[in-house]
Amino acid sequence: MKKSPSIQRRRLLKMSLASASTVAAGGLLAACGGGDDDAAPASTQISSFALAVLPDTQFYSRYATSTESSQYERHYGSEPYYAQTRWIADNAQRLNIPFVIHLGDVVDQVGKPEQWKVADTAMQVLEVAKVPYSILAGNHDVLNDVDYDASPATGTDTQRVLANEPYLQWFGAKRARRQSTFGERDGTGFHEYHVFKAQEQQFLVLSLSWRISDAGIAWARGVIASHPTLPVILVNHQLLNIAPDAVSPLETGYGLMLWEKLIRDNDQIFMTLNGHHHGGAHLTKTNDFGHAVEEMVVDYQMAYQGGNGLMRLYEFDLTNRQINVLSFSPWVPMKPADTLNAFDQAVLAEPNHSFSIGMDFAKRFARFNPGFGTGPATVASSLAAQARALVLKGYDEPAAPTPLVAKDTDDYPKVASTVAHWRFFGGADGTAVAPGAQIADVTGANPLRRDALNSSVIVGAEAADIVWSSDHHRLSAAPGSVAFLNTDKNTPRMSYFLTDTTAALNALTFTATGYTIEAFIKIDKAWDKSKHAWMNIMTRDGKRGDLSGFDGGDPESPPMLFAISSLREVQWEVVPDIAGARGGAASWSGEIIADTWVHIAIVNDPATHDTVMYVEGAPVLRNTSNVPGLATLSAGSPWVVGAGSWDGDRADGFFGKIGEVRVVAEALKSGQWLTARRA
Repeated sequence: MKKSPSIQRRRLLKMSLASASTVAAGGLLAACGGGDDDAAPASTQISSFALAVLPDTQFYSRYATSTESSQYERHYGSEPYYAQTRWIADNAQRLNIPFVIHLGDVVDQVGKPEQWKVADTAMQVLEVAKVPYSILAGNHDVLNDVDYDASPATGTDTQRVLANEPYLQWFGAKRARRQSTFGERDGTGFHEYHVFKAQEQQFLVLSLSWRISDAGIAWARGVIASHPTLPVILVNHQLLNIAPDAVSPLETGYGLMLWEKLIRDNDQIFMTLNGHHHGGAHLTKTNDFGHAVEEMVVDYQMAYQGGNGLMRLYEFDLTNRQINVLSFSPWVPMKPADTLNAFDQAVLAEPNHSFSIGMDFAKRFARFNPGFGTGPATVASSLAAQARALVLKGYDEPAAPTPLVAKDTDDYPKVASTVAHWRFFGGADGTAVAPGAQIADVTGANPLRRDALNSSVIVGAEAADIVWSSDHHRLSAAPGSVAFLNTDKNTPRMSYFLTDTTAALNALTFTATGYTIEAFIKIDKAWDKSKHAWMNIMTRDGKRGDLSGFDGGDPESPPMLFAISSLREVQWEVVPDIAGARGGAASWSGEIIADTWVHIAIVNDPATHDTVMYVEGAPVLRNTSNVPGLATLSAGSPWVVGAGSWDGDRADGFFGKIGEVRVVAEALKSGQWLTARRA
């Protein structure tokens, strides 16, 4: 049963009122390996303030609703979005936080009022505490979500029916006026600006919602022009992206448009913040006046538990001339101890998540604000370091387990209920797996074979499209894999393996026993969503629409999908083995980084019929309940590894490497997975 908001608020308040330890001003920089060589030495008292930043909260809003089984409350007794704003409200005075910035994607599904209610409750915490904030609409917050790179001229603010937009109904101009810092919204109501004061200095925050029009940009330029002496922080939902290495900054078409039309010739814009792209990165650009503009992207929605409550603090240390950036979660230390695992990091120490930027504020702002000063030295020590100590006080981060590498190819737990186990190794690196070649099943019952070239609608496939490789996941006892090459869904070109039509596996539904599906996969570094989106790791042939009682979507799809989405999420979607009306039920991971081996385990409990996906040992947020078994069309419907089907034709081939796949008629514990070692 969901606890009342008042009970939850009291629990959060109690957790967040713990006193902070005093930490030396250089503590954060030492921990993060950052700092400015030219910064002034730390004094006993400094002039400093901090901005709290909320990256995409979309999954926090979605999975706190009763329609999504109140997953956070049910598993942890609290909700991350509310925990974030409660922490800010409770610590705003202590950490000298004059303002809060939301980066957009407030909700995940714009048409779901329950999600807006979660966001409404969380943001009310700031309003009651009189901590002002800016907010903006991300792509998930508008009804007409059009990507700029796909269609630059459509989907802008001026092309929406404003009366129909939920964002404007829940977070309209009337609500924005409650903020003491509020200046104005543009004519559409989507864009706003605020002026806040800290350490006797004034700053302007310009928050621009998804897909601003030229008229909106003209409004933004006018706002800056009407405040000619104020340093400007430009906030967007999209601006800077992150490269496939998950660290390096990557410019976007939309960001470059904003640079040309708004940023480069407005010297007052010294810093930009955005979400949308998953992870964190920082880019320094030089504007038309030869001055630095610090661009930063941060979005944790595809991390563990939809972001695990991670947010940011930007400390403006005016005395030591630097911006200290801390990425942390006030929610993680609140979780019950028995739910914690190695992914529950309350503070991120990686250099792209916690770092410092040297900035001589007076010098940077001298052209338009020659009177900008340091302000009074009223702060005892670095606010970012204080915040870090506050979050970690009384919390022991779980130690990451030390996994054991296999001693030999047989060093993994044997499970008697295994019904199929395919280990893809045996050939010399780079040599083709010949069409018709067989991959043995460890059980001996269900071998795979590579299908003939260019079956069904496939064209252009060659023998060398699947080759042997010695590359493998570090915890797999199998010393190799197969690489699926040259896959292109548009051609369509692909190659794959499948069971014989007489294989015993084809008839199994696992309804009474539950199941565990394991796979080691590595997405190719050249993965491109235009060619490889929705590619399949493994499927079960047939059309789900032909199942008796099926009433769900995509009837052309197979009854089981183990795939990679257009966002590089792992998708496990099945039609359950039940009578009557039924549709597909899906579990989803966060974003999977390309060119990196991952172990995936999908565990279906035979008692509850809950299905939980684990990626590298961590349970994902978006799971399914009450999903008994795996429906099959007939005992002659093969299992397919490396491809799927659509409306009966072969489709969506895999692009990358697969090392092992195991199917077990039992819900296994982690100590029985292929990542563990034999007893």
